[in-house]
Amino acid sequence: MNPAGHPDVKPYDALLVLSFGGPEKPEDVVPFLENVTRGRGIPRERLEQVGQHYFLFGGRSPINDQNRALIGALEKDFADQGIDLPIYFGNRNWEPYLADTVAQMVADGVERAAVFTTSAYSSWSSCRQYRENLFDAVAATPGAPRLDRLRQYFNHPGFIDPVVDACVEALTGLPDHGDRARLVFVTHSIPTSMAETSGGPDNGGAYVRQHRSAVDEVARRVKQATGRAHRHDLVYCSRSGAPSTPWLEPDVNDHLEELATDGVAQVVLVPIGFVSDHMEVIYDLDTEALATAERLGIQAVRAATSGTDQRFVTMVRELVVERAAAERGEQPERPALGSLPPGPDLCAAGCCPNPRGPRPALCGVDS
Repeated sequence: MNPAGHPDVKPYDALLVLSFGGPEKPEDVVPFLENVTRGRGIPRERLEQVGQHYFLFGGRSPINDQNRALIGALEKDFADQGIDLPIYFGNRNWEPYLADTVAQMVADGVERAAVFTTSAYSSWSSCRQYRENLFDAVAATPGAPRLDRLRQYFNHPGFIDPVVDACVEALTGLPDHGDRARLVFVTHSIPTSMAETSGGPDNGGAYVRQHRSAVDEVARRVKQATGRAHRHDLVYCSRSGAPSTPWLEPDVNDHLEELATDGVAQVVLVPIGFVSDHMEVIYDLDTEALATAERLGIQAVRAATSGTDQRFVTMVRELVVERAAAERGEQPERPALGSLPPGPDLCAAGCCPNPRGPRPALCGVDS
């Protein structure tokens, strides 16, 4: 606490919310996908096929609006807590682009900011690539502020608790309160080679290990809340890339086929890999997976994401306060649930390497 009794966020004078980005209108879709896939040699025809997912929803991704809603909730929370910290918004793949946001921060006189990324887990695409983006933006901006990325939060109570309650609520929407329902936890698939190197040479396989820890903790807490143990699985969605490249499996739709064969009649789809209703949630789960379940005769419901749940908002504030205390040389409490310890503030050397070759990254000992 500072002398006024409010949470102390020094040495930070800003918070940057860093996310993936998404198209805002139909004409943005293909240029956005070109940004996402730059350097991979994917033909425009394929991008136009993928773009149909966005056109089903008016050519507009929900992610930017969801991030703006999160920022609005954070601004209110900060004000309620007496925290005077402006919040900036930057994206990897669409407006507002990270480089433009960093330039605005310079113009506003920001000297040091904490960075919250909208991905909870460790891998190149979900963590280190953001660190590379930060390095590039700082390198391209004279007078750029120091940017400290906050730790991964897959096992923070503010992330886990809303997922537990969402599962319980979804179960109540099924006949007999989902007494025999299977919990199917879904996250974004990545290439198996990327999954194996996530965490670095001394801590490989972090992406799957972190997900399994979160899944097991949620399932345990659901059992506590309902008095019933539910069998549960971790599956994947949104596979892309060449068919010859192995990606994490099983796909959620293939898994539903197997469950139907095994006689499973009720399923709760839990988007454990996503913090809000991204396109992967509203298309891959709400559109494709629910249609698959209906075709197979499985009663399926989808659990809510954290979104702007106050516990998730509070978590972001707590992560800022926690890191600020650590930067002042203090020993803050670092809450974590499940089988794994809290993530480090600084990534280890070689953590989540870029699959295309070494690249400099910000906020790590190997930067």
